[in-house]
Amino acid sequence: MGELSPIHWLIVLAVILLLFGGRKIPELAKGLGEGIRSFKQGMSGETHPTTPPQTTTPPAAQPDEQKKA
Repeated sequence: MGELSPIHWLIVLAVILLLFGGRKIPELAKGLGEGIRSFKQGMSGETHPTTPPQTTTPPAAQPDEQKKA
């Protein structure tokens, strides 16, 4: 009686899908993965700060340069 059959798991997944919606579930999974990664880094003693990659954009052309071209 203590085991969950595949039908029970499908019902649980359907309820979760109804509660959170299809768009929110990937965001929750991403947050959970980042949390687990952070926990593993903390347990191993690594202190590498995770910074998002910086994107560089080219400088905008000046109005004078546009008229000359």
